[in-house]
Amino acid sequence: MPPKKEAVMSAFERKRLENIANNNAILSGISTAADKIVSKPAPPKSKPKRPSAPRVKREQPKREVVRPTRQSSRLAGLDADSEVLKRKAEVEAENETEKAKAKKMRVSGDLNLGDIKVEGRKWESSVDGMARLKGLALPARGAQPGVRTFTDEDVKGTTDKGLKDLRLRMSGLKLYETWPVSDIKIVPQRVYSMGFHPTEDKPIIFAGDKEGAMGVFDASQEPPEVDDDEDELAIPDPVISAFKTHSRTITAFHFSPADENAVFTASYDSSIRKLDLDKGVSTVLFAPADADEDLPISAIDMPATDPNIVIFSTLGGALGRHDARTKTADAEIWGLTQQKIGGFSLHPAHPHLVATASLDRTLKIWDLRKITGKGEMRYPALLGEHESRLSVSHASWSSGGHIATSSYDDRIKIYSFPDAGEWTAGQNLSEKQMAPVRQITHNNQTGRWVTILKPQWHKRPQDGLHRFVIGNMNRFVDVYAANGEQLAQLGGDGITAVPAVAHFHPTLDWVAGGNASGKLCLWM
Repeated sequence: MPPKKEAVMSAFERKRLENIANNNAILSGISTAADKIVSKPAPPKSKPKRPSAPRVKREQPKREVVRPTRQSSRLAGLDADSEVLKRKAEVEAENETEKAKAKKMRVSGDLNLGDIKVEGRKWESSVDGMARLKGLALPARGAQPGVRTFTDEDVKGTTDKGLKDLRLRMSGLKLYETWPVSDIKIVPQRVYSMGFHPTEDKPIIFAGDKEGAMGVFDASQEPPEVDDDEDELAIPDPVISAFKTHSRTITAFHFSPADENAVFTASYDSSIRKLDLDKGVSTVLFAPADADEDLPISAIDMPATDPNIVIFSTLGGALGRHDARTKTADAEIWGLTQQKIGGFSLHPAHPHLVATASLDRTLKIWDLRKITGKGEMRYPALLGEHESRLSVSHASWSSGGHIATSSYDDRIKIYSFPDAGEWTAGQNLSEKQMAPVRQITHNNQTGRWVTILKPQWHKRPQDGLHRFVIGNMNRFVDVYAANGEQLAQLGGDGITAVPAVAHFHPTLDWVAGGNASGKLCLWM
């Protein structure tokens, strides 16, 4: 077999192999090759330090101001240490202080109702304005406007005769029809507090709004007769009186059983006022001695045994007691908690017992017969407490010894203390004694535009059966018995907002509710 001839390498193949060898040489000395391709920059030479010299202020060229607008001091050409700039800062601080003072300033001295009457009936609430600007008003979280959670079927299906009779009577209350709800604008702004005058002759409702106006409506008035030829739309609005008695939110009303002409109001403006209906004069019952002291009052109550004593709570977590016969500086104020007390009440039969509801998530019961400690550590004896998952909004005593609370954990809790009159001063109530006897699922998520829902008892029911009312986020008012059974869900045509502030007449089966538009709902 002849020997194989060696393959002749082409010029292309030879060049390819040379390139491969060159590349391998570069890769084997990658660091050296990299230095050849990209040279490292030389380190920067240190500059010689120049001797410090005083800065020369450059004159900023004057710029023509096109329109009055706020601008920084640098752009305005003002030096940081300029006297002009310092004065500007002082003026701005003074303006902010004056604005804060004006907002918190309480109304001092006696007020003649004729001098503080709010004129005009075409009020427009901030809620109405916001809804119009946004194009729609969204319901609060979890609310289903118009959807009933207690119906006629629940009443018909009641087997207990006594409970059924009570449900029929409460559910039989009818919405006031002399004027529609839309026409009964009792206060200019959102209703924050409400109360019935105790007279049984006619329904007279008082309401306080978030800007310190007090409205009064007599539901016994009748509209004037209208001729057949006249347009029904020409019927005038109901007569409602509104007075600017406080400079900030009116948080509570109290009506003295000893004096039917006396109406007491509390406010975030740090004052408690007494209105004399006979004289038409509103006087200051309590206000801090220091005019600059901010003591926003969240609730008031008065023992039936002594009409000169007023008990009040504050947003700062304090409870106070003031005797109207003494100076305001002599009032006792006890710091009970670091967080606000949203509501409290006295036991109607044993007014030395106080139930407080607080942002610290607790219901607490205090005994005013035993005050211990000194200075800031002086406070009444704590008998017991119960903690909820979230903030507790209000604690309301019934004349039968029940406490009803509402809280942001979407619960109404009912506590029962039938032997409260036998408690000794400083007694410690056990965890079992402080446990609620009934918890009711209830939507209490009011949000920003709806007043907080608070249970209010029928104080002196003529039939002796204890019950309370509370607003419902679906635009109703709920009525519950002391054992937690629902008795009624009051509603009606024309209710377009939540009647969040709900109250019973002290003795009669009349119920009032106020909403965020300043409107009144009344069931009789």
